[in-house]
Amino acid sequence: MAEEHKRRVHYSGKYPRHFNEKYKEHNPEKYAEQIEHVISKGNTPAGMHIPIMVDEILDVLKIRPGMRGCDCTLGYGGHTRRMLECLEGQGHLDATDVDPIESEKTKKRLADAGFGEEILTIHRMNFRDVDQIRPEGGFDFLLADLGVSSMQIDDPARGFSYKTKGPLDMRLDPTSGVSAADRLRELTEDEIAGMLIENSDEPFAEEIAKEITNTYRKGGDIRETTDLTEIVAAALKKVSTKKLPKEEYADTVRKSCARTFQALRIDVNSEFEVIYTFLEKLPEVLASGGRAAILTFHSGEDRLVKKAFRDGKKKGIYSEISEEVIRPGKEECFRNPRAHSTKLRFCVKA
Repeated sequence: MAEEHKRRVHYSGKYPRHFNEKYKEHNPEKYAEQIEHVISKGNTPAGMHIPIMVDEILDVLKIRPGMRGCDCTLGYGGHTRRMLECLEGQGHLDATDVDPIESEKTKKRLADAGFGEEILTIHRMNFRDVDQIRPEGGFDFLLADLGVSSMQIDDPARGFSYKTKGPLDMRLDPTSGVSAADRLRELTEDEIAGMLIENSDEPFAEEIAKEITNTYRKGGDIRETTDLTEIVAAALKKVSTKKLPKEEYADTVRKSCARTFQALRIDVNSEFEVIYTFLEKLPEVLASGGRAAILTFHSGEDRLVKKAFRDGKKKGIYSEISEEVIRPGKEECFRNPRAHSTKLRFCVKA
């Protein structure tokens, strides 16, 4: 029986507005000109991720043919592909990703580009368990991009963004663990406030935490992303004008929503615990002289990496570390605004 033909989603107006309508952006190989047009305007095409600081990373890792490496955060595969190209068909690259949805898409995308299992092995696992795939002698190079992929952020069904309506989920692996909606209901007011302060330095943490718990006390629920953004807006509306002037309200709500979603996402996925465990294992998975590059996207992540590298240097574990953080250039930040907050640090095992 022939497969039923499915017509693409139609949209009103000249340009598609919703994630599932952007059929050209979801097919970057087929619509290369359209994709370049979107990127040139400083936007990220729907359904894909623009790799950040690729040249700087390759300069740090110094990959040569025949080496064994690991991309701890496969994502869309942009960094992975460039590292594979550096191997020139010799050596091997392992990659890890907990996301069952995106990792399968990326595996096919890279295979279609000529990078099959003979040179690339993809493991569906959290990178904190990277020691489980350590090759004999260790990895010669390793990359960990700690940011959430644009495909995850932009897809309303994943619930990562305060900008679009969707289920309040936020799990990097939607097949396991507790959703953001369920996790929020488990926490006390003090725990929510603590989470907002620790994970995102939210200045109105106490006000937002109080509004969240009051919602539950009154019999309300928080299941959609829009439910949470409305609560943040309501919490800030009760703040005195002395503490929050009226002309700053709208911009402050936007920033507090971004910080609240970040804090909750970090909690749901135990991101700080994962990074801490990974950094503890890093020395044992690197070969002697092996190089590691780590991209961070907020101060909490960067503090952990900076401290681990400096402690490792003092103990003689690392022969070299980046004394100063490396940042993306102005041109890259224009083409990819999500690169603005990126920090790159590296280390070399003694």
